[in-house]
Amino acid sequence: MASMTPSSPVSWDGFATAEPDFADTVQRRFRLYKHHVLATLRKDGSPRVTGLEADFRFGEMLLGMMPDSLKALDLRRDPRFALHANPGPDAEMNDGDVRVSGRAVEITDPEVIARFIEEATPPEPFHLFRAELTEVVRTGLDGDFLVIQSWRPGQPLRTARRK
Repeated sequence: MASMTPSSPVSWDGFATAEPDFADTVQRRFRLYKHHVLATLRKDGSPRVTGLEADFRFGEMLLGMMPDSLKALDLRRDPRFALHANPGPDAEMNDGDVRVSGRAVEITDPEVIARFIEEATPPEPFHLFRAELTEVVRTGLDGDFLVIQSWRPGQPLRTARRK
């Protein structure tokens, strides 16, 4: 029997190449609202939840934050994160519930940072991280069924339907 070892994290572009339709759905969901909820790990291992904007550029999901913010310091120390798309103004969530998780890797390449500044005009200074994905999940309704779609690197998109 083959051992179940997790695959290496992949960039947004790697995810989009593996599952283009699902990636489009997830990206559209994130673009519905400006602010989302980021979970990081504090020094003591407990969770920290904060607001964050996600940006899609250069084939990456980018996470920008203020200099020396607690979430940036958390990610520098332990890159594991989860990002939950803003659920919206009501309980309907017609577009489903979406979250991604993985590792946030700080971008230090001056050319990439300069290109980001030119295109996105963020408030400066800032930290910029790229998401390396280990899981993408969308939960939604289809009639009376709860539909859960999940993807992990190296595995096909899985769909579960529950009544």
